[in-house]
Amino acid sequence: MSSRIEQIIDEIDEFIESCKFQPLSATKIIVNKEEIEELLRELRLKTPDEIKRYQKIISNKDAILEDAQSKADAIIADAQAKAQELVTQHEIMQKAYAQANDTINAANKQAQEILDSATQDANSIRLSAITYTDDMMANIGSVLNQTLEDAGGKYKGFIDALQSCLDVVNHNRQELAPQTAQAAAMTGSYHEEPADTPEEDSLLDDLGEE
Repeated sequence: MSSRIEQIIDEIDEFIESCKFQPLSATKIIVNKEEIEELLRELRLKTPDEIKRYQKIISNKDAILEDAQSKADAIIADAQAKAQELVTQHEIMQKAYAQANDTINAANKQAQEILDSATQDANSIRLSAITYTDDMMANIGSVLNQTLEDAGGKYKGFIDALQSCLDVVNHNRQELAPQTAQAAAMTGSYHEEPADTPEEDSLLDDLGEE
C-alpha cells in the first residue's frame, strides 16, 4: 500500500503533465499557482508523519532483524553445543568400547591361562595316577607271585609228608601181615585185604601230580 506522500507526488506529476506550455516554448508551462501550492502544502504536512512512520518501520525492522539475529545466534549456539556433546559422547563411547575390548581380551587371556594350567594339572595328575596304579599293581603281582611260590612249596611239603606217612603205614602193615594171617587162620575168620585199595592209589596219584 502506497503512502500519502507518494500519492501527492503522483498527483503533482499528473498536474504538471496536464499543464500547457507557454507560447513559443517547449520547456516552460503555465501552472495554476493555487493548485500547485495546495499540493505542496499537503506534501509538507505529510512529510514529518511519513518520516516518523518510516523511522518506526525502520526501527521495527532493526528490532526484527536484531531479534532474528539473536534467535539465529541462539540456534547456532545450541547446534554447536549439541554437536560438541555428540562429539564428547562419541569420544566417551570410543573410550568405553576400547576399555570393554581390553577387559574382554584380558578375561580371555586369563581364562586361557586357567584352562592351560588346569589341563597341565590334569595331565600331571593322570600321569601320577597311572604311575601309582602301575606301581601298586606291580607290588600286588610280586606279593601274589611270592604267595604262589610259598603256597606251592608248602603244598608240596604237605604231599610229601602224607606220602611218608602212608609209606610208614603200608610198611607197618606188611610187617604185621604174617601175624594177621596167623590170627585170622586161628579164628577162622581171616580174609586177605589188599595193601592198597584202588581209591588210595588214585588219591596218591592225584596228589603227586598236583
